[in-house]
Amino acid sequence: MSGVSERRRRPPSVTRPDRETEHRSQERRVIPDSIPEFDGFPVTALDFYDDLELDNTKTFWAAHKHVYDAAVRAPMEALTAALADEFGQAKIFRPYRDVRFRKDKTPYKTHQGAVVHAGPGLGWYVQVSAPGVRVGAGLYHADPPDLARIRAAIDAEHSGRELERLLARLQRRGFERSGEQLKTSPRGWPADHPRIALLRHKSLALGRSYGFEPVIHTAELLDLVRADWRRLRPLVDWFAERVDPLG
Repeated sequence: MSGVSERRRRPPSVTRPDRETEHRSQERRVIPDSIPEFDGFPVTALDFYDDLELDNTKTFWAAHKHVYDAAVRAPMEALTAALADEFGQAKIFRPYRDVRFRKDKTPYKTHQGAVVHAGPGLGWYVQVSAPGVRVGAGLYHADPPDLARIRAAIDAEHSGRELERLLARLQRRGFERSGEQLKTSPRGWPADHPRIALLRHKSLALGRSYGFEPVIHTAELLDLVRADWRRLRPLVDWFAERVDPLG
């Protein structure tokens, strides 16, 4: 695994759940009764993704799938099962990429993510990859009717300022803002709107990276993820009040 230590000096990338993984056909519900306690992600999990980035082939996958199952999939199932009582059952994304309409035909994702839905395109997220572990929450995708309701709430003085305060408070605590944004003002909204930066968002999430600090290899990671998801709950709730729960 040459070059692992050098590759891990890179800043962790911000990865949102892939659009294709939003579909239920590409998700799997975990079954807590059959899952052991969470003890952290082993170093082997990060090494696995380091090597997969270098050799993203079916041959490599077939030879190392047992590593993925034991070092990546099983700990992710244990982590999300331990959080299920408070946040709900997680959807663990499939490791296979949908390459039908993409120039990049590499068959496997270079991270393992899981999401707990609080609404359509909305919820809490956790992933493990070569740069380590990352958590987040927010709105990862919105259909036009939901996006219209969210923009109306951003425009309204009370709810718009409430969102601004939420974001500012969480960013002061070290969370980073991400999300797809329009380059220009959305149709119908003036460029000088006091919250035009928020109105440009088509998705909006906050996240934090734990990198590959030693804690991610221990059971203490569970407490970190739980604490950060709790901190992010007000943001999730703000969006949940404005999206159609039926999708």
